[in-house]
Amino acid sequence: MTDTPYDRAPGDSAASTEIEERTRSDVGIYTIGLALAVILTATSFWVANTSLLWAPGIPLGLAVLAIAQMGVHLVFLLHITTGPDNTNNVLALAFGVLIVTLVVAGSLWIMTNLNDNMMPPPELMNMQMQH
Repeated sequence: MTDTPYDRAPGDSAASTEIEERTRSDVGIYTIGLALAVILTATSFWVANTSLLWAPGIPLGLAVLAIAQMGVHLVFLLHITTGPDNTNNVLALAFGVLIVTLVVAGSLWIMTNLNDNMMPPPELMNMQMQH
């Protein structure tokens, strides 16, 4: 065994020049991510409050801007990439999306069934109105 570290865990100490270079590049990446997020947020507010756009296209535009903002957050702020060292992050993100989708879809399904099954039948509603 050698004492030469080939891979470092987060929090391990590194050479000071490497830390300074990484810190400068991290600040730049976070600044770009923040700027893009602010621009996308301002654009979303503008799209929602303008009368210059075709009214039925506004929800689609907002959806596109929301997806773009999620991408900016994932790449620039959370550093989720497709690299081999981010496999666990991507799997955790996919699992979280799956759980949220199941909860939302299941809740909508349950509420729809409750609405259909708990309402009195139309015949009963008509009988009550006639009396």
